[in-house]
Amino acid sequence: MTDAVVTADHGDETEAETAQRAIEEKTYGFWLCLMGDAIVFALLFVIFVAMAHSTADGPAGHTLFRLPRIFAETMLLLASSATFGFASVAIAAGQRRRTVVWLGVTFLLGFGFVAMEISEFYSMAVADAGPWRSGFLSAFFTLVGTHGAHVSIGLVWIVLLGCEVTVRGLTPFAASRLYRLGLFWHFLVIVWVNIFSLVYLPGLL
Repeated sequence: MTDAVVTADHGDETEAETAQRAIEEKTYGFWLCLMGDAIVFALLFVIFVAMAHSTADGPAGHTLFRLPRIFAETMLLLASSATFGFASVAIAAGQRRRTVVWLGVTFLLGFGFVAMEISEFYSMAVADAGPWRSGFLSAFFTLVGTHGAHVSIGLVWIVLLGCEVTVRGLTPFAASRLYRLGLFWHFLVIVWVNIFSLVYLPGLL
């Protein structure tokens, strides 16, 4: 009987170790994925810098960019990074309800950011300043649009994980997925800070 208990305990430990190993492998793989994304964005930044003055007698940044709008977008995304940090604290404390609430706030802030970005793109296209107009605008729409697409993917991810936590609770696998989502979200905030600094600010000068 004692041997049976010892065997059962050993089996539980092995299963837990296997689950932990799987989580670590997925986290490592996700870091590689982020590195690939970082390379993509680095290349897009290089292309934008190379095309920054290729306006083809079309509108340049100082005639298109509006500081209040850009500042509002930046504040929304920075705030969403902070609220995701609060969600991470709730996850570490095992507080399911607070985790879902902070994820919801993060979603709303991110959604507001994407809505403002779509509005910006639309107003530029209506003013005949779409990506077809010049190399500068083509590079701009590609870089900023790729970032916006990533944020949209993050929003879908937030909804899916929020539903999972609501239904199943903060399981180790859910916590691991939320950790990877956090890495992704904070990475996008860092990319946006670089877009703000290297794309918008020089264009406003």
